[in-house]
Amino acid sequence: MATALRRLLPELRGCRHCEPALPLGAKPIFQLDRRARILIASQAPGRIAHERGRPFDDASGDRLRAWLGITREQFYDPTCFAILPMGLCFSGAGPSGDLPPRPECAPLWRRRVLDALPYLHLMLAIGAHALGWHLQRRASVDELVAGWRDGLAKGVLPLPHPSPRNQRWLRDRPWFAAEVLPALREAVQAVLVR
Repeated sequence: MATALRRLLPELRGCRHCEPALPLGAKPIFQLDRRARILIASQAPGRIAHERGRPFDDASGDRLRAWLGITREQFYDPTCFAILPMGLCFSGAGPSGDLPPRPECAPLWRRRVLDALPYLHLMLAIGAHALGWHLQRRASVDELVAGWRDGLAKGVLPLPHPSPRNQRWLRDRPWFAAEVLPALREAVQAVLVR
């Protein structure tokens, strides 16, 4: 099993499959270690992550770490958290935020990488594309996140994107902060102390 991820990592880092469609070129951004216990399944790296070469090294990451109740050091410990976006590279900016992940990426890599992570106990599916793939259900982000108890029972906790652009969504759904965030922190701590 360790060999599977060791073989995959150079392939992932060297992936240029979508490069012609990427405005800043291919630069796969992820964090993986076979010992990881929690998977952060996100959308795709943003422009800042592309520039810095590190996932969630921006305001979205600050909010996500606050939601999780963890430090930067814990977050960037690959033996605790694997970070695997649906699209490994920055796909570009659109009129109301970043473009969706490239559709070729998840079918090309996702199953192979997940199969090489044997110690995952909890998956945090963040945003519409990750929610749809990991929950295998077509529904709105609102509906999927509202069903968080069902997801958590299956080991997949659905979350909205922590982007500052989601301020209104969060404000209009006070149940998220009151119910989901405490359960999220409890689930994360339970896995990290194992």
